[in-house]
Amino acid sequence: MAKEIPEAVRDVCLSFPEAEEYLSHGSPNFRVRGKTFASYLVNHHGDGKVALWLGSPPGAQEQRVRDEPGYFFIPPYVGPRGWLGVELDKGLSWKRIAALVREAYEKVAPASLAATIGKTIVIAAPKPKLAEDERDPLASPALQKLIQPLRDYCLSLPEAQEDPRFGAPSWQAGKRTFAFAYRYEQQLTFSFWVGVEQQGLYSGDTRFFIPPYMGHNGWIALKIGSKPNWKEIRGLAIHSYRHFALKRMLARLDAAG
Repeated sequence: MAKEIPEAVRDVCLSFPEAEEYLSHGSPNFRVRGKTFASYLVNHHGDGKVALWLGSPPGAQEQRVRDEPGYFFIPPYVGPRGWLGVELDKGLSWKRIAALVREAYEKVAPASLAATIGKTIVIAAPKPKLAEDERDPLASPALQKLIQPLRDYCLSLPEAQEDPRFGAPSWQAGKRTFAFAYRYEQQLTFSFWVGVEQQGLYSGDTRFFIPPYMGHNGWIALKIGSKPNWKEIRGLAIHSYRHFALKRMLARLDAAG
């Protein structure tokens, strides 16, 4: 039976000497002696791609993206450093994918270690496509059921609107975001602004953590289990909304009681 794409990625990336897997922002990454050579991302910020981001030799990124845009792209963040995005579900052979991973590994591995590789691994092609709930876990009925009460509450607030920012639902007061729903390290998570001075009051509770990127601006993240405390969540949402809403929005909110 054919493997799934994530299994094939692990088989290839971990076939090289001293390669190891670690999670970064919920996505599998692969490194050798502390240096990352590959990242596996699915629907990154809503881009719809099932991809490997790989280190590549100078000039290779530009040439491959130009010559074969159906398979290759310039990934965000690491693209300016020459990394190559490789789409895994567009028909590119896994023999070639393995060769590209080897190239990325050899770029960062010590020469003495790279010299011990031998022949590049040969694997059977995995299933060509991911299931829809693997490509976009937030689209699953179970998670949508958990997100819907937050959506309903946020959209009940004056001039609030939903914006699918980075491929995940977020809610704005006018043009300013006050709530997010997303998957972080395989778990549904809601984020709200509480203020830097209040973060410590929440972070002692294991359900909460200070999220990357926006935590320094006073945001807190809440891991959502099977039985959320909706009174608590609504309290966080309204506090965050009040921080970002314009005066006319707050006047309407207060007038409504």
